[in-house]
Amino acid sequence: MPPEGAVTRFAPSPTGPLHLGHAYAALVAAGRAGPSGKFLLRIEDIDRERCRESYIRAIVDDLTWLGLTWHGPVWRQSDHLAAHRAALKRLAADGLLYPCRCTRGDIRAALSAPQEGAPVIGPDGFVYPGACRGRTMAEAGAQDALRLDMRRALARVGQLSFTENGPLRGGHHRIDPDWMIANVGDVVLSRRDMGTSYHLSVVMDDAAQGITEITRGVDLFDATGIHVLLQALLELPSVTYWHHDLIRDDAGKRLAKRDDARALSTLRDQGATPAGIRANLGLPPAP
Repeated sequence: MPPEGAVTRFAPSPTGPLHLGHAYAALVAAGRAGPSGKFLLRIEDIDRERCRESYIRAIVDDLTWLGLTWHGPVWRQSDHLAAHRAALKRLAADGLLYPCRCTRGDIRAALSAPQEGAPVIGPDGFVYPGACRGRTMAEAGAQDALRLDMRRALARVGQLSFTENGPLRGGHHRIDPDWMIANVGDVVLSRRDMGTSYHLSVVMDDAAQGITEITRGVDLFDATGIHVLLQALLELPSVTYWHHDLIRDDAGKRLAKRDDARALSTLRDQGATPAGIRANLGLPPAP
């Protein structure tokens, strides 16, 4: 049963058509809100190069066709960048950010140098080796990303933990600082082409929208520690989590937006129905 009065959200990026995996995520989020809660729709459109207005219209159309309704207007992440910048300014004032000029190629080259063990892959890809960690914010330029100094950030907070309500990894989880340093590292909180990042914007917007339970794919489970840490650093409300399984193709590969054969618009054109989509995803009929 969903928590009484839960506030959940579905937060797609408008960079392609919705597919069966998105349908599952949206229906799970709406179901977790239940009759006494609120289900919200957020468009995460901070990637201005890839986001398209046509995809936003298609998202609303597909969700409406599925029979979903949401409370209040659609939240557009790009309308709230000022709050994200204020959070960055606060973290910088606390001495927790540093500018980074490294490209992906620089990072790959640094990690390919002779050393013990293989490079560690974290929630954002290869764990950053720290080449720019000695730089100060006074040196920051327009082409720099801003990274969170993970070791310093963890030292500013006490023991962190979160509650997972989902069936895959349910229970109370303590966040191990040593694991975060070794397996997550100094994540980017402001990309040079955005002025923010997924991790920062999702935490800020969840707090601003009053989300109480975050539902999302289990592939984001390891990112939860980053978000709980940011909540603590920015004194934002804590939330609970529900990480669900991913919808995969016949070969076991996670669905991608380029998989047009499973796009909701394609399935609709082929005669699919909302009830059939629910049944195909193993979900109960609409209430």
